Amino acid sequence: MYKKFEKADYENILKFISKDRVYYGEEITEDYCHDELGGAYGKPDIIIFVKSTEEVSAIMKYAYANNIPVVVRGSGTGLVGAAVALYNGIMICTTMMNNILELDEKNLTLTVEPGVLLLEINKYLEDKNLLYPPDPGEKSATIAGNISTNAGGMRAVKYGVTRDYVRELTLVLPNGEITKVGGKTVKDCSGYDLKNLICGSEGTLAIVTEAVLKLVPKPMHSISLLVPFDTLEGAIESVPSIIASRAIPTAIEFMERETILFAEEYNGKKFPDTSYPAYILMTFDGSTKAGVLADYEYVADLVLKELGAKDVFIVDTDERNEMVWTARGVFLEAIKGSTTEMDECDVVVPRDKVAAFIKYTYEVSEKYGVRMPSFGHAGDGNLHIYICKDELTDQAFKKVLEDVFNDLYNKAEEFGGKVSGEHGIGYAKREYLVRTLGVKHEIMKGIKKVFDEKNILNPDKVI
Repeated sequence: MYKKFEKADYENILKFISKDRVYYGEEITEDYCHDELGGAYGKPDIIIFVKSTEEVSAIMKYAYANNIPVVVRGSGTGLVGAAVALYNGIMICTTMMNNILELDEKNLTLTVEPGVLLLEINKYLEDKNLLYPPDPGEKSATIAGNISTNAGGMRAVKYGVTRDYVRELTLVLPNGEITKVGGKTVKDCSGYDLKNLICGSEGTLAIVTEAVLKLVPKPMHSISLLVPFDTLEGAIESVPSIIASRAIPTAIEFMERETILFAEEYNGKKFPDTSYPAYILMTFDGSTKAGVLADYEYVADLVLKELGAKDVFIVDTDERNEMVWTARGVFLEAIKGSTTEMDECDVVVPRDKVAAFIKYTYEVSEKYGVRMPSFGHAGDGNLHIYICKDELTDQAFKKVLEDVFNDLYNKAEEFGGKVSGEHGIGYAKREYLVRTLGVKHEIMKGIKKVFDEKNILNPDKVI
């Protein structure tokens, strides 16, 4: 199907890429053969750390001419095998393309290279009274990784997701051609929206080598509320009423006590309260202190008097804020540290179905005798459910995963939900996506073929 990568190919690539940025054969470590969860495995024949759009273009022209598969990798924080070289070949690593190129305060945009980390963007904007709103939990992911999965995160309730903050992309196509999609304009009705097609395509259509991001004025005031409930279902059932109220929180997260305790143990810091089975965590932000105060007081009154909350803890100091949000930020790693192996389901369902879906996960957990801790974004219906191996054998865990995923994805479809809310499809979830697409699968395959007729760019991912 593909040309086997040989020593001659390595030597040809060294003609236009510096040898100190190329790893070949035995020089390649296991770290580059899998992503964060390790559900997919593949060893690239060569890894090239690129520094420019022109270098990416030269590599793709060579790969295209010689029919060599290519996969692009950033920080490797993905969870679905999207950046794994299933067919060996070339891995392009963008972590050295990590420069912030321009802050345009008149148009409120920030131009960055693909390897810039989300935490670096946040740090750069910290003292400039500007905000890049998308807020995925993994702050060490690259911006191109966020774009490739259309990452959401905790502020999506109020601000939206990554796609909403991408104005322009510089792309290298599978044949090596360089092009731009989008622009700094606020509006654009000039033909098909190729920019938004690239967002969420998981590196299967083109390679992002530069991005112009939309910024907003930074809210000057922010406060969080931690609200305990007797049951997780009760906590989640309160969310539609909160969102329907006149005070829209920036973020609404749900969490169980078990997950909070994992986080406490993992990072060695106490959570403000762990005496209740379930919590929702809300943040309110705005330009005036009075406006933020009015919003959170209104919601605090609502949850206590009408929605069954047992208390309201105000997270109004830097110490408490760090305590709460640091814990929330390590939930994934904390659960991972509590078991021998795990896999994840990150379905998204309508908000009014979240409580019913979580209740269903308890039934599935009991049915198969497997531990399934969860947390997620109650405000946008995106759930993170982890299936833990614990003491199961490899064979038993493989069978449990198959059965559990079948049940969960079938229930999500029944509820009008989707396979993934923000972590993407990659290789691990492709089977479950394809079976829900119907005629849309053929449309997607047609789009892939137009972009990549030789199917060399991230093959066998997504569709």
